[in-house]
Amino acid sequence: MDWMLVIALIILFLDLFIPCSLYLLKNPLILHKKKKLDFYSRHISHRGGAGEKIENTMEAFTHAEEVGSQMLELDCHLTQDGYVMVSHDKNLKRQTGLDVAISSLKLKDLPLYKDHLEVTFNVGHYSTGKDRKMALLEDVFKKFPKMPINIEVKENKDELIEKVASLVKKYKRESITVWATDDSVIMAKCKKQCPSMPYSFTMGRIFLLLVLFYTGLLPFVPLEESLLQFYLPSVINRKYIPEESILKNRFVVSLIEKLTMRKSLFDHLVKRGMQVQLFVCNEESDMDAAFSVGATGVMSDYPALLSEYLRNHPLPPSTMASLR
Repeated sequence: MDWMLVIALIILFLDLFIPCSLYLLKNPLILHKKKKLDFYSRHISHRGGAGEKIENTMEAFTHAEEVGSQMLELDCHLTQDGYVMVSHDKNLKRQTGLDVAISSLKLKDLPLYKDHLEVTFNVGHYSTGKDRKMALLEDVFKKFPKMPINIEVKENKDELIEKVASLVKKYKRESITVWATDDSVIMAKCKKQCPSMPYSFTMGRIFLLLVLFYTGLLPFVPLEESLLQFYLPSVINRKYIPEESILKNRFVVSLIEKLTMRKSLFDHLVKRGMQVQLFVCNEESDMDAAFSVGATGVMSDYPALLSEYLRNHPLPPSTMASLR
């Protein structure tokens, strides 16, 4: 084939592909059926609201509900005797001062949280509360039967995943409980155990999402996820000091922000019925930044502060009507 003909065909293809891709990016329902979730959460309490009460305690979850949270975010680990505990860390040193894994202790031997616990996403600030006891996931389900809950599974443990799924089914809350994990292997196991639960993008799928977005292919590709949950990059190295050395590089964080915080991307996902939740927003300026870039919800360690912010920034009537 003559090279001039090849160039002409490529130009013709691009002349057709680019406008079609841009049009479908703004009008995705031409190709895709809109997702329907049983909840819409603008207000998500990170670890139950780790800045106002001790993280992941029943007191924190109760406080979050009382001030108006629309979703609880938490992590789970398994004790030696098989109980599903709500805890961010698998090792308890940061939270309790005891350098031991949850998996090595029985339920009755679990230590109390420290009486003052540093807020991970608000370095230098501490929370306290009357309740310092670790919560059982089952107790959270019992007390908050209608509250949407986002469960992050950090460990690739079949027993943990099976027991979380079993509790979700036991309390008939599949439609309001979200699977979340960074790991695609873990997510595959979670989906297998309870496929009716909505789930968020893993890190690998987020990378693929960005590749599809920047190549113009995203509008043509079906997506099974129901939520996109991601850092608000501007909090990194300001409110949150990461352990990963690469994230301590300002250029890297700036690049991540430029690549990921794209309103056209978020708007496209929202039009397809997904929810976009950014974390962890502990100041009003961060909440402003998240919503202005297209987030449908934010995670915060300060549920009372977030509730006040949302009262002062209600959804426009057109958005409210679309949710009915």
